Amino acid sequence: MYYAIKNLHVTCVVLSATGFLVRGLWMVTGNPLLQHKLTRVFPHIVDSLLLLSAIALAVMIEQYPFSAAWVTAKVFGLLAYILLGTVALKRGRTMSVRVAAFIAALLVYAWIVSVAITKNLAGFLG
Repeated sequence: MYYAIKNLHVTCVVLSATGFLVRGLWMVTGNPLLQHKLTRVFPHIVDSLLLLSAIALAVMIEQYPFSAAWVTAKVFGLLAYILLGTVALKRGRTMSVRVAAFIAALLVYAWIVSVAITKNLAGFLG
């Protein structure tokens, strides 16, 4: 069961990042598909599955936020990624602010993945 949930989690990580990348590119180019209903709903489905699978994995491997430093780092990284993504796709007042937040969100995403792979707080920064 662990490997099935881990595969679901990794699949959702890839889908979530790919969706964010596509939506960011659509934001920069002004593509009207950014406002399509599926574009607005699908990420919530994927991210909900991602979160549920993350919780299931944490319970299975008994690694919890505030007891396992690398898991705590991922949670704080996730919060930063969400905030930056919100600025990039919705709340940024200017295109330059949105693009900067978009690039920062992608860097935070890459760091979160590197922390997950290495189980090290520094991830690729180490």
